[in-house]
Amino acid sequence: MEYQRRENSATSAGWKHLVTVTVLILIWLVGFSSRLFSVIRFESIIHEFDPCLRELCPLRFNYRATRYMVENGFYKFLNWFDERAWYPLGRIVGGTVYPGLMLTSGLIHHLLHKFNIPIHIREICVFLAPFFSGLTAIATFLLTQELWSQGAGLFAAAFIAIAPGYISRSVAGSYDNEGVAIFALQMTYFLWIRSVKTGSIFWAMLTALFYAYMVSAWGGYVFIINLIPLHVLVLLMMKRFNWRIYIGKVFLPAEKALPQSSV
Repeated sequence: MEYQRRENSATSAGWKHLVTVTVLILIWLVGFSSRLFSVIRFESIIHEFDPCLRELCPLRFNYRATRYMVENGFYKFLNWFDERAWYPLGRIVGGTVYPGLMLTSGLIHHLLHKFNIPIHIREICVFLAPFFSGLTAIATFLLTQELWSQGAGLFAAAFIAIAPGYISRSVAGSYDNEGVAIFALQMTYFLWIRSVKTGSIFWAMLTALFYAYMVSAWGGYVFIINLIPLHVLVLLMMKRFNWRIYIGKVFLPAEKALPQSSV
């Protein structure tokens, strides 16, 4: 009787896991497909450029910078002086750009070519934000599940996948920093909560890695810089500070050694 009960429980858990994975895949597909309107109606082009350069340089700077990095390498990219940006002064790219967006596209391009999948870097740039919007939904599911429950996580993932404010910053062809940074932000919060709960060095190191990725990708990393110490301060005031929180926080200052954009 006990064996039968355990078998039924395992079967029920298996079905629950299968349904959860299926729903997450559907949410990812909805998040991805809902952002393809401009490509379906018009064509696969970069139709959004750096807001800081909109008046000074009508060229798609993020795409040009990514293509330059792919063609010339990361070292030359960091030392590149772009005469076509910030005209007539020009732009020292290495010290004034958040390279996380370009590195992400370049890495995907490199991996696809390693597997003999020839694809132009422009196509990767066009579809990068919709692809990462699906990953953001999954990261939101993980964060909400960690804070509340699995059902709440699925609802949160579905809502962020179709949130109009997020869609406006991650449509196909909108090649801007928020396309990858929101995913990094959500993953950092999830990993921070997990590291605080478990006290694991592994989760703390992953938190620092995603935090560093966030810093390299978007100036909005200040949200994390402010909220995580604020969370620790509140826990101190509530006298709930313990060794698990210390382990989770001790790795985060490491990202301050990273070169940051002056923009």
